[in-house]
Amino acid sequence: MTTKTPRYTLGFIGIGLMGEPMTLRLLAAGYTVNVWNRSPEKLQSVTEAGAKVQTNIANLVKYSDIILLCLADSPIVEQIVIEHILAHGNKDKLLIDLSSTHPDITKQLAKRLQASCAMAWVDAPVSGGVAGAINGTLAIMAGGSEKSVTIAREILKPLYAQLTHMGDVGSGQITKVCNQMIVSCNVLVIAEMMALAEKSGVDANKIASALAGGFADSKPLQIVAPEMASASFTPVKWRVKTLLKDLNMATDLAKTHTSATPMSALAEQLMQLHGSHGFLEQDPATLIKLYKPD
Repeated sequence: MTTKTPRYTLGFIGIGLMGEPMTLRLLAAGYTVNVWNRSPEKLQSVTEAGAKVQTNIANLVKYSDIILLCLADSPIVEQIVIEHILAHGNKDKLLIDLSSTHPDITKQLAKRLQASCAMAWVDAPVSGGVAGAINGTLAIMAGGSEKSVTIAREILKPLYAQLTHMGDVGSGQITKVCNQMIVSCNVLVIAEMMALAEKSGVDANKIASALAGGFADSKPLQIVAPEMASASFTPVKWRVKTLLKDLNMATDLAKTHTSATPMSALAEQLMQLHGSHGFLEQDPATLIKLYKPD
């Protein structure tokens, strides 16, 4: 049996918590993947798996058909696109942004890219965390033209269990903001619930299994409740600052559209408070410390 060779060469920018396992899965699927990262030392695992390191972004764009971004926030995406990709893209290339970025900035950058070099854009933020990236079970929310999203659907197949075309460019990012509103509020209420259960004399280690399958069950509950109960906060699988960034975008989006988001606004304040105590780089399971300080 012969294996079909993928017809696109990929360029992956951002080999971090999520970017590393995604790149490894793309390599395992047979893609040629050019990589670049601000911290070159993070490239060891992907280069050992066959990725080709490019010393600069210009070369990565030149030698790749599809450019994938998996970056920390909107300012970094904006910098990479404006300073490095605009000048080297063309109509035969496609940019797929896997980062979680502000919908308005996404729309602006996509317009600039199209006007500068006729290069199309798909915003394709992901949900499912590091485990989803490792196992190829991510949920992806995509925004862009039908043609571009069809290509993204093919390229990203090794990464997702579900990819939904939400509409035009920016709609994927709006959907991800909605996702993070639910996740953030959920994790915060899990933290206060776990603290209350323990203070009331309940064995907190049994909470997740006791609630499994009921209306209160959720993936965040099954992941973070045992970590909170046992105070197991490493390895860091996702970060407080990521949820805070997304809540900032949620409240900003709500102001733009005059939509009330009181629970997310409170979650933003609580997340900011927790982050100000030195937890921005830590796992959200540490939110239990808001209610059970050392």
